[in-house]
Amino acid sequence: MNFGRSTNKDTFIPTSSMGDIAFLLLIFFMVTTIFREETGLPVELPRAEVGEEVNRELVSNIYINRVGQISIDDRLVQIKHIADIMGTKISDNPQLIVAFKTDTYADYGTVSDVMEELKEVNAVRVFFNNDIEGSPGQKY
Repeated sequence: MNFGRSTNKDTFIPTSSMGDIAFLLLIFFMVTTIFREETGLPVELPRAEVGEEVNRELVSNIYINRVGQISIDDRLVQIKHIADIMGTKISDNPQLIVAFKTDTYADYGTVSDVMEELKEVNAVRVFFNNDIEGSPGQKY
């Protein structure tokens, strides 16, 4: 005969209020956290008072659209030909300014490749602009 008690005791951890506790901790940390702006180095950026008008013969335009097509002075080119074309232009006119204009949604890898090609031919006078003239929804 078995005269001992046969009650089975299971251990149980109440988890019904676990979500409430996690939510309260999240709110506590959000309220008490101090967001500090990175100060970095104090830099005073130059301001342009009046824009200078440049002779069109001194400017060469490079356009990159959102699908990666590259155009130099309204001629479609491939990346491998940029160094040759720009090298010729710079040797003809050492004061040449390159106006580098890209679509807002252009692939940065293509932009980087074009910049590397410009560095190869020492095209150091470069003006960057990310707004191609035309309507924002225009397809190229």
